[in-house]
Amino acid sequence: MKLKQHGFWDDIKKYRTLLLMLTPAVLFFLLFAYVPMAGIVLAFKEYNYTDGIFGSPWNGLDNFKFFFGSGDAWRVTRNTALYNIAFIVVNNVLQIFAGILLFEVAGKWFRKITQTILFLPYFISWVVVGAIAYNLFNFDVGTVNVLLKGLGMQPVDIYNTAAYWPVILVVVSAWKALGYGTIMYLAAITSIDTEMYEAAEIDGANIFQRIMKITIPNLIPTVIILVLLAIGNIFRGDFGMFYNMVGNNGLLFSSTDVIDTFVFRSLTTSNEIGMSAAAGFYQSLLGFVTIMLANYAVRKYDKDRALF
Repeated sequence: MKLKQHGFWDDIKKYRTLLLMLTPAVLFFLLFAYVPMAGIVLAFKEYNYTDGIFGSPWNGLDNFKFFFGSGDAWRVTRNTALYNIAFIVVNNVLQIFAGILLFEVAGKWFRKITQTILFLPYFISWVVVGAIAYNLFNFDVGTVNVLLKGLGMQPVDIYNTAAYWPVILVVVSAWKALGYGTIMYLAAITSIDTEMYEAAEIDGANIFQRIMKITIPNLIPTVIILVLLAIGNIFRGDFGMFYNMVGNNGLLFSSTDVIDTFVFRSLTTSNEIGMSAAAGFYQSLLGFVTIMLANYAVRKYDKDRALF
């Protein structure tokens, strides 16, 4: 008896419910990630509104020359990379520490309440965070300067001093991301086989030895995956954070301007569409090369822990 061959449409019919559930995600990435990629041609064109995106004349690499010749390319690239490296290191260390701390806490209700408190900042809009920062650091009426004046000390002009902002931005990013990352690491810790902890406890291992010998080694695969995903965006700044915290304050650009804010400002103030597209293409290319190199390094170290 000849068996009936299952074709493409048979599989579609068989898995129609699952495919229907997948459709919104596919449409989202298609509309917001793949279709806009056609606009990459703007990086190689002298755009004008009359001819549009595809009708404007080609100008080769002139937009890239303009971008790199402006003197801003190195500054925004350096700032973007250094901030994201700091975010990756500081945020992951704090999240791992908080996850381990919550796991070791005996009180069930205390753990739940703490998780909720840590998670709340994640839902606060960067617009609100920017307003909070302004009310804290304003030179005249900010809480920090009011306290300093009350103690007989000189007020600090934070919004006109670029040197303070790397620390402020790293602290604010860590505060906002702490709860979300902690829950991910806590879930990974909870999935560790409890028999390992019980055996270690019977052998006389104290809490610090259990953390160092069991918890942290078992967290390494999760850490590697999260860091690899973060490295893919190492040249992509959080526009919402940087813009709402700093705005268009030119005095702070030397230490706070990233590629995303530079592209936005180029579009809104100088109307340099071609150069902005070139900067965006340069940013995407850097991100692609970085994730490929990072994944290659992980594959050389441990093939099973690489993304692909």
